[in-house]
Amino acid sequence: MDYTNKNCQEILEDLKKILSEERYTHTVATAQCAKELAKIYGIDCEKAYIAGLLHDCAKCFSKEKLLEIIKDNLEIDDSEMMNYKTLHAPVSAYIAHKEYGVCDKEILSAIRWHTLGKKDMSTLEKIVFIADKIEPVTRDKKYTDEIRTILKEENGINKALLKLYKETIKSLVKRDLKICPVTIEIYNCLQESVNVAVN
Repeated sequence: MDYTNKNCQEILEDLKKILSEERYTHTVATAQCAKELAKIYGIDCEKAYIAGLLHDCAKCFSKEKLLEIIKDNLEIDDSEMMNYKTLHAPVSAYIAHKEYGVCDKEILSAIRWHTLGKKDMSTLEKIVFIADKIEPVTRDKKYTDEIRTILKEENGINKALLKLYKETIKSLVKRDLKICPVTIEIYNCLQESVNVAVN
């Protein structure tokens, strides 16, 4: 099934023009990692790959351009506006739809929530969220190996997410940055789901 109005090679050529070299490398690695995880968890590999390819398509937009697109086209909760570094996620989903013809709601949602995440994420959303953090090319090997080990455990996907949220919160505190309330909410929900599964 065609999920976009361009083939993957055309998308890659587009991304090479609009992303920095490092971001492009990260994007290709994320798409590949998402595809591999999708295979493990028995979901559509093509969907995961497309979501991975387009998850950061607005990452190199200026803050002004991101805010302009949000103001003109999107409804974003005020709490999401606390950190401009996550604004590329909803805008990337918008660009994926408008520029690349992605209409599949699962793909768009996986792109939309790959930074902040949300409660009750689908398996595809979880996979793209995780792949973004553990792709093996630009991410720290020691850290990614640890997450990959956790993924192999029972209920590993939620345990891996919990670990990623824990590290995100620690990093935000360390850098004196605001923490979006939904991040705490998701962390608490994951903590509960992991503990329920253990007990």
